[in-house]
Amino acid sequence: MDAPSGGRRRKYAEPKGRQLDETALAEMEALIGEGEKRRDLLIEFLHLIQDRYGHLSARHLRALAQLMRLSQAEIYEVASFYYHFDIVKEGEAPPPPVTLRICDSISCMLAGAEGLIAAAQARADPARLRVVRAPCMGRCAEAPAALLGRRSLGHADAPTIGSLLTAGELSPEIADYVPLTAYREAGGYSLLAACRAGQWKPVELSDVLEEAGLRGLGGAGFPAGRKSTIVRSFPRPRYVTVNGDEGEPGTFKDRHYLETDPHRMLEGALIAAWAVEAERVYIYMRDEYPGVLEILAREIAALEEAGIAEPGFLELRRGAGAYVCGEESAMLESIEGKRGLPRHRPPYIAEKGLFARPTLNHNVETLWWVRDIIEKGGDWFAEQGRNGSKGLRSYSVSGRVAEPGVKVAPAGITLTELVAEHCGGMAEGHELKAFLPGGASGGIFPANMADTPLDFGKFDSAKGFIGSHAIVVLSQEDNIREVALNLMRFFAHESCGQCTPCRSGTEKLVQLLKDGPLEEEVLRDLEAVMRDASICGLGQAAPNPVNHLLTFFREDI
Repeated sequence: MDAPSGGRRRKYAEPKGRQLDETALAEMEALIGEGEKRRDLLIEFLHLIQDRYGHLSARHLRALAQLMRLSQAEIYEVASFYYHFDIVKEGEAPPPPVTLRICDSISCMLAGAEGLIAAAQARADPARLRVVRAPCMGRCAEAPAALLGRRSLGHADAPTIGSLLTAGELSPEIADYVPLTAYREAGGYSLLAACRAGQWKPVELSDVLEEAGLRGLGGAGFPAGRKSTIVRSFPRPRYVTVNGDEGEPGTFKDRHYLETDPHRMLEGALIAAWAVEAERVYIYMRDEYPGVLEILAREIAALEEAGIAEPGFLELRRGAGAYVCGEESAMLESIEGKRGLPRHRPPYIAEKGLFARPTLNHNVETLWWVRDIIEKGGDWFAEQGRNGSKGLRSYSVSGRVAEPGVKVAPAGITLTELVAEHCGGMAEGHELKAFLPGGASGGIFPANMADTPLDFGKFDSAKGFIGSHAIVVLSQEDNIREVALNLMRFFAHESCGQCTPCRSGTEKLVQLLKDGPLEEEVLRDLEAVMRDASICGLGQAAPNPVNHLLTFFREDI
C-alpha cells in the first residue's frame, strides 16, 4: 500500500494519528506530578505547560491526552478556545519567548493605545518579542494598559516596556495589601467564627442582606440574600463559586479590592459556603490579573495553615482569556475543564450548576461587602443610597475625567454628581458629551441623561443598563461611531461562536460600521435578531452601542 504523497509510509502495526513522544510524556509526568488527572483540571494543566514552555506543542498535547485518558480532540478543542493558549502545530515555529499584550479596548483607545501598539511593533525584535492586541485588562484608570510576560503595566509607554524587557522584569508585581495577620488583628474572621459557633443562622444572614438591599454586583443585580435561600432548597452536595472574571471593558473594581484587602472577599466566600453547607469554594480569577492570582494563592495557603479553611476547600482556578466566561454558566463550564460555552436555561445553576450540583455564585464585590453589612447592620448599608436606591456601589470610572479610579459612592448617584464629587470634574479641556454606564455592553448615553440615577433598572427603558457599574466618560473629542466600532470589535472577538446570531451578527455589525454610510434598516433588523435569538447576554446586549449611535448621536454617523 503506497503512502500518501509527501508522507512517510505507515506500518500496519502502528496506530493511526499522532504518535506518542516518550520524551514529551516524561516531561508532562514531571510537570504535572503524581496527583489526580481529573478532567476538571485540564485548563490548569494547560497553564502549567504554557508557563513552562511558552506555548502548547503538538507533542505535549498528545502526551497530556495520554496522561488524562482523553482524546486529542478533547484536549485541542479546549486549548484552542482560550486566547491565552498558544498552540504550535507540528512543523510550525514557536512564538517568541516574550509576549507583550497591549489593551485596545475603549478606555485605552481614548488614552492612545493605537500609538503605543504601533511604537511597540516598530521597536520589537521579532526573535524575542511579539506584540499582540488584547481586550480589556482591568487597568482602565491607568490607560493605556499592557501585560509584558506576566507583569501588568499601567500608563504603559514604549521606554518603560523597553527598560523592563532589558532588565528581564517580567514577573507579577505584587501590590501592598492587607495580609491575614493584619486582617485578623482588625477583627477579621470573627464573623465567620461566630457563624460556625452557631451564633448566627443562615436564614438570619439572608434576612440582613435582604434588608440591606445587597445585590449581585457582577452585573445581573439579583438580590444576594435570596440566592442562598434558593440554593439551600436543593439537596446536597452544594458548591460556591466566586466570579472574578471581570472582563467587561471599563471594569476594574474587583481587581482593586483583591489587590488591597483580599480577605474581605475570602471571609465573605467562607461565610457564603457556611450558609449553604457547601462542599467546596471555587474562585475563578481572570488570567489578566497575575498579581491577584499570586496574592490569592498566598493568602489561601495562609488560611489553610491557620486552620481557618481546610486544605483544598478554597480552590483557585485560573481563566485563560475569554470574556464570555464572565457569564456564570460559561464560567462553570470552564471550571469543569471545558470550553466556556454558556448553557441553555433552565435549569438554573442554583439547581444544577457546577458538576450538575446546586451552586451559589457570587461576584467578588458582593462578597466583599458581606462582613461590613452583617457587622454594621442592613439599615446602615441601605441608608447609604441616593435617589431611592439602597446601598453603596464601587464605580469603576475611566475616560475623560480628572481623577479616574474606583469610586465608592451611593447607589443611585447621578453621573453629574459622581464626576463632580468623586472624580475632580472633567479632564482639562474636555466637556461631557456621552458616557457608558455599564461598560461596553451597557450602551452609550448622551450628556442630557447625566442626571439619571446610576443604578439597576434606570436605563432599561432606553435599552441599556448599569451592569458592573463601569463608567466610561466621553467628551467632544470623541466620535461616537468610532467608539461604537471599538466596542463591536471587542464583542466580535469575544463571541464564543456557539450561536449564529451572536457569532455572525457581531462580525456583520463591525463590517457595517467600518464601511461607508450606515443602512439603518439593516442595522435595526440585525439588532432585533441578535436580541431575540442569542443564547446569552453577550449577543443580546452587543447591539446596544449601535442602537444608541442611531438613537442619540446621529451627528456622528
